[in-house]
Amino acid sequence: MTAPREQQRVFGEVADAYDDVRPGYPAEILDLITAYAGRAPRTVVESGAGTGKGTALLRSLGVPLTCVEPDPAMAALLARRFDGDDLVSVVVSRFEDSIPPPGGVDLLASAQAWHWVDHTRRTRLAAEALVPGGVLAVFGHDFGFADAGLRAEMDAVYLEHAPEIADQPGRPVHTRHPGVFHPEELRGSPWFTDVEEQRVVTVVPYDTARYLTLLSTFSPHRMLPEQQRSRLHRALADVVDARGGVVEQKLTTGLWLARRRT
Repeated sequence: MTAPREQQRVFGEVADAYDDVRPGYPAEILDLITAYAGRAPRTVVESGAGTGKGTALLRSLGVPLTCVEPDPAMAALLARRFDGDDLVSVVVSRFEDSIPPPGGVDLLASAQAWHWVDHTRRTRLAAEALVPGGVLAVFGHDFGFADAGLRAEMDAVYLEHAPEIADQPGRPVHTRHPGVFHPEELRGSPWFTDVEEQRVVTVVPYDTARYLTLLSTFSPHRMLPEQQRSRLHRALADVVDARGGVVEQKLTTGLWLARRRT
């Protein structure tokens, strides 16, 4: 009997596509992190590094960076990407199972991945990985549409072909994940203080083919039966093509910062 697929482990099925079409992160995110910290960190751990979208941003700090990634295919691509880089090391592991560097690090970051860490333990594990006064930086994109009319047409297609992953009023599909991150976890924590939130908005255009590839890297889409996913993507492609063949993806990059209590 084939073991059921785990939603958090489906990204490796499309690691190359993920690396190709997933957007990186604006430099402003790193500026906000370092401004909050008050100085550049000396050591960094990244949880759920994937193929290196957040890693590329963090690498520009020019300090030792340990990337923890549980999916072997994603980790292999990440290791190839930074092959020969003495500052970047890749650990194939869940963050929950990884061993914090002795003495802790100055910065623990997670890009589009903190919701995959066990929500009952992640705040404590983050504190254990940081030095006193160290910074936790959780960031990721909210994928929206620059064109509200296109958004409405897309929503109708989802309701027809895949209602189980359609956005609901006030409850986008990504917020229904059982491990979704809530800043209140940090505000109510005995281990963290000075919680801040920031937003950076950018617009990235995708032609029809690349947009469908982007969708194929999202776990709710990957968990659909293949025939259902194909029908959904064909219907979405028809909508995009009828509107000129380009989706302007409005990315709202959220950044949540917190400082470990001393």
